[in-house]
Amino acid sequence: MLQDWQPTCSLELMRLRARMLADIRRFFADRSVLEVETPLLSHSVGTDPQLAFFTTEYCLPPKRQTLFLQTSPEFAMKRLLAAGSGSIYQIGKAFRNGEAGRFHNPEFTMLEWYRVGFNLSQLMDEIADLVAMLFSDRQLAETKRVGYRELFVSLTGLDPLEFFYQDYCAFVEGCGLSEAVGICGHDHATWLDFIFSHKVQPHLGGNTAYMVYGYPACQSSLARINKDNAQVVERVELFINGIELGNGYYELTDAEEQNNRFDKELTVRQQQNLPVSIKDEHLISALKSGLPECSGMAIGLDRLLMLLSKSASIEDVLNFPIHRA
Repeated sequence: MLQDWQPTCSLELMRLRARMLADIRRFFADRSVLEVETPLLSHSVGTDPQLAFFTTEYCLPPKRQTLFLQTSPEFAMKRLLAAGSGSIYQIGKAFRNGEAGRFHNPEFTMLEWYRVGFNLSQLMDEIADLVAMLFSDRQLAETKRVGYRELFVSLTGLDPLEFFYQDYCAFVEGCGLSEAVGICGHDHATWLDFIFSHKVQPHLGGNTAYMVYGYPACQSSLARINKDNAQVVERVELFINGIELGNGYYELTDAEEQNNRFDKELTVRQQQNLPVSIKDEHLISALKSGLPECSGMAIGLDRLLMLLSKSASIEDVLNFPIHRA
């Protein structure tokens, strides 16, 4: 039995993590993608109501300032892109409050990269190449691309691009998930998240890497609207063996649209009595200056290591998870 000072991760998995990080760095070096670093502490933070953040007090007499631990390096990396960095990647820590469990630790390691000149299809090509490289000796069956709407309809019978409240209620009642009615209310995006996680995601297994693309516009986040269908955004998520690993976008470059989305999310946060978030005015300024056409992807590396090592819990691949930190 481990004593409470000891790491929960084995030496073998520590070495596997080191190899994984070295392989990722080699992958991007071979493609001339620049490794960068951005701050963990910032005066602003993401406004997404689905994400909870940590704050800390910065004391520089006579002032005290509230700073935020970043939930993602995305905004700072986009400022680098707007400044002319070219394609970039980062491996670093990110923080999300209120998250702990088999697949969650409040402090985790993230890989995030941006490819200038890439559309979503090209980004998915690179995701597939990275996955194939990392799982080359671990018998991953294949990589599949599947449209969100096609997948959702086939497994639920509901059209995710249309929101008929009574149909959604009837579906969850029939599945024994009646608690969804109180959780989701009349928010379409929350309904989709709930139903997808309970009735769609469990089917994304079979030792296969699934790239699900073409998300409904109500889940737009930082992705641009599809030019041929305004009900869909240029977003992709990666799943392996039913585990969500990452989220990618053909990035929104319109400063006004991004500012409007931030304001809408801030309103939702206020309506839901969530902690006050400060939108990133630096990002808005960078977008106004000109963000190059690009696509970006973020992958949780602790979950990836779980899959590479066939570990049962994220604690198995962390030296000191939150309860031992």
